Amino acid sequence: MADTDYTLPRPTFEKPVKLLIVVAPFYRDIADNLIAGAKAEIEATGATWDIVEVPGALEVPTAIALAGRLSNYDGYVALGCVIRGETTHYETVCNDSSRGITLLGLQGHCIGNGILTVETRAQAEVRADPEAMNKGAGAAAAALHLVALTRKWGAPRKGVGFLPDTEELQIAGTPKDTPTA
Repeated sequence: MADTDYTLPRPTFEKPVKLLIVVAPFYRDIADNLIAGAKAEIEATGATWDIVEVPGALEVPTAIALAGRLSNYDGYVALGCVIRGETTHYETVCNDSSRGITLLGLQGHCIGNGILTVETRAQAEVRADPEAMNKGAGAAAAALHLVALTRKWGAPRKGVGFLPDTEELQIAGTPKDTPTA
């Protein structure tokens, strides 16, 4: 069977990039390996990073949303690990953390999702292995690619279709050239 795996080449940037790594370190050793992979990938592109820890995977999207409103990062790396237990809590944590991250992405946040959702600790260890397929590195690469797309497509618009020039766009307030009393 032919090898079907493909990895995009690393993006390059003309201006500095800074990512926020948001990690839920419930399984500290797994989290540390994911963090190491993410840091290595970020630094390989010349970007920089900050890191913040949150109590669990459910808090990762909230922390990213807060950072998006209150700080100035180009993108985010979501890291953590959820291992199936004996209750339905696993499904809630996996689904809701993923859904929160997806919704933030659809709002324009550049997020790489590296929250592992696995059946066993052994599966998590394989996915966090710094010498193999480290999902922390993969999440960082995803965030960096989204930052590159944002910069590619985020140039000022030039009145295309029904969109006015950016100088004419006004979200709230008095429209341009409207007389006031």
